[in-house]
Amino acid sequence: MIRLARLVRIFAIAVSYGLHEFMPRVPGDFVLRLIAGRRPEPRGQRLREAFERLGPIFVKFGQVLSTRRDLLPPDIADELAKLQDRVPPFDPELAFAEIQRSLGRPLGELFATLERTPVASASIAQVHLGVLKDGREVAVKVLRPAVEREVAKDLALLETAAALVERLSPEGRRLKPRQVVAEFAHHLDEELDLMREAANASQLRRNFEFSPLLAVPEVHWDLCSERVMTMERMHGVPVSHVAVLKERGIDLKALARAGVEICFTQVFRDGFFHADMHPGNILVAVEGEHRGRYVALDFGIMGTLTDVDKNYLAQNFLAFFNRDYRRVAQAHLDAGWVPGGTRIDQFEAAIRAVCEPVFARPLKEIYFGRLLLRLFQTSRRFNVEIQPQLVMLQKTLLNIEGLGRQLDPDLDLWTTAKPFLERWMSEQVGWRGFVRTLRREAPYWASTLPQLPRLMHRALAEDRLGALRSAVERLTAEQRRRNRLLAALLVVALAALILLGIGLLQA
Repeated sequence: MIRLARLVRIFAIAVSYGLHEFMPRVPGDFVLRLIAGRRPEPRGQRLREAFERLGPIFVKFGQVLSTRRDLLPPDIADELAKLQDRVPPFDPELAFAEIQRSLGRPLGELFATLERTPVASASIAQVHLGVLKDGREVAVKVLRPAVEREVAKDLALLETAAALVERLSPEGRRLKPRQVVAEFAHHLDEELDLMREAANASQLRRNFEFSPLLAVPEVHWDLCSERVMTMERMHGVPVSHVAVLKERGIDLKALARAGVEICFTQVFRDGFFHADMHPGNILVAVEGEHRGRYVALDFGIMGTLTDVDKNYLAQNFLAFFNRDYRRVAQAHLDAGWVPGGTRIDQFEAAIRAVCEPVFARPLKEIYFGRLLLRLFQTSRRFNVEIQPQLVMLQKTLLNIEGLGRQLDPDLDLWTTAKPFLERWMSEQVGWRGFVRTLRREAPYWASTLPQLPRLMHRALAEDRLGALRSAVERLTAEQRRRNRLLAALLVVALAALILLGIGLLQA
């Protein structure tokens, strides 16, 4: 009954905002369209306002949906990107009760003080500032009461709606609504487990432990649970407050370049990046030991990249810088993201048609995130399956470029990023990369080499057994044995040379 009532409310709000425009035509729907009438506002604005009326879970869904610019028309994606998670806070007594229940101790034993009024409130959780018994300042994040149950109900409705859209509309199938809802469910699942967010924060802090560019709060693990996360309180000015940063003497041009370097370091060095870098999650320290550094907050959504992803991205970025469109097309083919029967020359021509008009502009007017977006849209014509981690990265690049241009309108992402990428590529495929690979594989060779005689004896025994079965197989097995023996000797020789080289390097 509760789910039915929620469904009726969703339906009523959708009708009142004229969202029938997004629905496929079905027999008898003229009654619905007659009731809904026509509203003068653009369709994207109506969809955004409807999500805001439907509540925090739908606001969060709209935010995630806005990142799928490879699937949405630009006008809708731009409007949904305006959604802000300004949600009224819940009762502090409920928050304090949850902290005590989750951590198993009275508040008086855990904190010297804990502010009743939350400093931030969102659809999933809210944050209270406090001070520990030893005087350290902390921020305590607490999930909303029964948020998991509310999320589960709305997700079930979204999944049902997505299945109907796919069944009734060919255009709906192209937009992959069930895949989008599943992606949203994955994000929510990560954000509903604050231990996972705490682990993300700890990993990012370790990655940038000695960095002069980025500060990450320390996690207080003894004050964390699945529903409560306690971390070091960070002081700073929101990165979007440019006038305040100027007044405090912060070098904005250097700050803009540092943002680009932080982004590419996370992507290419670590393969682990903050995927929700909007202005509300980024501060700039204006005093103390962190002065001039970025400060990262909210680690619920992080992106990860494999070595294959990183190599693909580096190859593409450098090819873009050099306008080598054949290399871009080939990188897609090598990664297996283009169907095997695709004509590489046609794919190259489509990429050229996207990029050449962009490169005709001054470098400072080129937005790389937008270029990736147009490439994703072009790739769809060739049935390229856009990888979710790359869509998250494209969103991150859009955020970084937007922040960077706010700080320095003349920021040239290309000039700033190209030396970093060239250095990274040299380290991966040059002699430094070769030496690093040898050192990494040395323990494996050290454990494998002593086993080679036993493995060779087993192989020879198996060959002799096979030779007894038939005269023809005997000859074949003998030849195979000789080939394996030769290969084993070559492996031993190569391993000896590798170990000798490593010994010389370490000497």
